[in-house]
Amino acid sequence: MSYNKPEKDFGDGPKIHKIRITLTSRNVKSLEKVCQELIDRAKNKELRVKGPVRLPTKVLKVTTRKTPNGEGSKTWDTFEMRIHKRLIDLHAPTEVVKQIIINIEAGVEVEVTIAA
Repeated sequence: MSYNKPEKDFGDGPKIHKIRITLTSRNVKSLEKVCQELIDRAKNKELRVKGPVRLPTKVLKVTTRKTPNGEGSKTWDTFEMRIHKRLIDLHAPTEVVKQIIINIEAGVEVEVTIAA
């Protein structure tokens, strides 16, 4: 005789998703501030939070000649732009995440990926 477990009925509660928030910015201070605000809001809602994971900084460089006409000594200018990236993982319903992500500073780009 086999034993059949009775199935539990958990009701119609909100489905919890694994959500990855990717933040990118050229300004480190504003990026760190937004990360901290997101984590604080998530902890206030008692969500499981992992992060922020600091990804390697991308450095984009453009090298140009200083003189516009090509005459004179060959001097060069190098301009660079640094792009910083952070990852935050949450386990929460999508409605709660929408409430958390409201009011983010200018200059910080947000990408939200939802997995099952």
